Amino acid sequence: MRYRLTFVVGLAVGYVLGTRAGRERYEQLKKSARQVAQNPAVRNTAETAAQQGRHFAGKAYHTVSEKVGDHMPDSVAQRVRSLRHTNGTGGDDWGTSNT
Repeated sequence: MRYRLTFVVGLAVGYVLGTRAGRERYEQLKKSARQVAQNPAVRNTAETAAQQGRHFAGKAYHTVSEKVGDHMPDSVAQRVRSLRHTNGTGGDDWGTSNT
């Protein structure tokens, strides 16, 4: 889904930058893009994809940290342990959340 969306966005940007249709056509495309982005079905699909991505990333994170944890330098192992304890708090070091 993400690759298809990226392709469509790239196609739209390419069209806007490459066309000589003028400002009116640009405004039409901008309005259409805004409507698509605000569509509840699109937003729900994007949120579902993001939740699934976080779920699979969490599983991969735990699998890798369990298998590689003993072979890592102490500083990295401590960081992984601290992340394990804070995982699920709703935030991270970058100020983002799982919502």
